[in-house]
Amino acid sequence: MAGVGTKKVFEDDRVIVWHLDLEPGEQGARHTHHLDYVVRILSGSTLEVCGPEGDLLDTVELEAGGAVSFRIEGDQIVSDRPGYPVVPATHSAKNVGPNTFREVLVEFKE
Repeated sequence: MAGVGTKKVFEDDRVIVWHLDLEPGEQGARHTHHLDYVVRILSGSTLEVCGPEGDLLDTVELEAGGAVSFRIEGDQIVSDRPGYPVVPATHSAKNVGPNTFREVLVEFKE
């Protein structure tokens, strides 16, 4: 299974930093989150979130300049953003918007 981003750019004893880029129409690899994390959206778009079996769970609009934090609760990911769907820790995302989606994701080691 893939890592949680397109490219790991930094790691130390406290954090792991990833870049994630998805072009319009691109489906990201299925992956599993094990650590709480925060994302900073550099270039926003509309993403479809798919479950572990590829089933469509929800569609989210992520705007450039925004940030969202997530915590792992059992097998699910819960966001601090009101109205954001609770999704399985194992999932994938597809960029269904017209723009390239770019984010920096920071995982917090326990």
